[in-house]
Amino acid sequence: MLRSVPRPALALALAGAAALAACSDDLAGPAAPGTTPVLSQGDGTGRYLILAAAESLPRDLAAQVAAAGGTLERAYPELGVAVASSADPAFRGLAGRIAGVESVTADVVAQWVSPGEAVALDAPPALPPVRASVASLADDEPFYGLQWAPGAVQAPEAWNAGYTGRGVRVAIVDGGLYADHVDLRANVDRAASRSFIPGFAFDQDVGTTWHGTHVAGIVAAADNGVGVIGIAPGATLVGVKVLHDGSGDFDGIIAGIYYAATPREQGGAGADVINMSLNLAVDGKTKDKEYRDAVKELEKSVDRATRYAHRQGVTLIGSAGNSGRNFDEAKGWINVPATATHVIGVSATAPLGWAKGATDFSRPASYTNYGKSLVDLAAPGGDYAYPGTDLCRVTFSFRDCWQFDRIMSTSRGRIAAGEYTWLNGTSMASPVVAGIAALVIEAGGGRMPPARVEAALKRGALDLGKPGNDEYYGHGWVNAYRSVQ
Repeated sequence: MLRSVPRPALALALAGAAALAACSDDLAGPAAPGTTPVLSQGDGTGRYLILAAAESLPRDLAAQVAAAGGTLERAYPELGVAVASSADPAFRGLAGRIAGVESVTADVVAQWVSPGEAVALDAPPALPPVRASVASLADDEPFYGLQWAPGAVQAPEAWNAGYTGRGVRVAIVDGGLYADHVDLRANVDRAASRSFIPGFAFDQDVGTTWHGTHVAGIVAAADNGVGVIGIAPGATLVGVKVLHDGSGDFDGIIAGIYYAATPREQGGAGADVINMSLNLAVDGKTKDKEYRDAVKELEKSVDRATRYAHRQGVTLIGSAGNSGRNFDEAKGWINVPATATHVIGVSATAPLGWAKGATDFSRPASYTNYGKSLVDLAAPGGDYAYPGTDLCRVTFSFRDCWQFDRIMSTSRGRIAAGEYTWLNGTSMASPVVAGIAALVIEAGGGRMPPARVEAALKRGALDLGKPGNDEYYGHGWVNAYRSVQ
């Protein structure tokens, strides 16, 4: 069971919203502008994040924590972060007096998204393939005709140039990753995958969508003649579960980033790329000092983890969020992990009426957060904004026209082999960039400094919007083929 929500509690919006329920007329899409959830009060979990004044911990921290009435649960000396538990209400104050400790903050559990059914498609084995517009690996993937995103960023051209992400490890720091999905099982490193949600394996979650499974398919659904294809269909996926039923705490997120970034020979996942389709956006200028201080300290803890990952040579990619907010104007707001050190923040784009012929794939999505201070790159994330209730047909599929503007990928579904789902959000845009990063790393000969990966992504991106750094596109709209050249 997940721990109860502590004080102060964080209500967060997951960057990829749940899809429409099959029997509902209501759209469960991203939050409208101005509706980003805020901190609320709750009961303590008894766990605390201890942040050292430097990126190292006191040698006798366990003994000093015990003297303060607590138990040291985990320590990350390379981060200067530790996790302790205590039922003593005086613990926080006493532990805060330990020499070398900057802050002691109650950990928090956050609900990232409410569970919901998604529009799912079973994959009939006899379904005829849909030829891609550019002859490529995707020619025998039956659902490729419903995937506008790979072609929009010229992934087929990158595949034809010989790059599929083979040998590159991408950690999906998210919820459950359904490793038995027919389109994922060849690419998932089960042995390296981990869960940081007590009582649950990395390949467990609830409902039929499984956000982490959808994200994983966008990165690396296999080239196997079944279902869909990922941006980097040859990459290796590592499931790092830090959410369950859309919920998780900062302890788990920090642990997940740390594990994903740690080399395999040191017991970690050995990731080359970490995708974080997670997003916390809160007002850091509230008059409530306890609230404000807690948010800032939790942000620092995540920042320590991303700096560690960067030192390990890992490229970090995070979603910008879906509240439609301009973060250049939202002074004092905090957005984690997209603005954490060394994280490439990604906004979302989508066509408006693709099923009726629209090809404006670089159009900013109606919900995406934006701002030069937040966005580094933009990528396809889908949208739900096409007006009306018209029905459209694309290849074999006949449904509401707006559905086709979303991103088709893998989901847990109700059958053993897994199913396929449309979702939209910056959660879907971030793994597009992660997939392209995998192609770049393979093209560069393997393990590659993250600064070089980011430079290649920006060099290959199309400079849209205002010249140079733009509030919607950052340094550009990603392009796989240009980035591997």
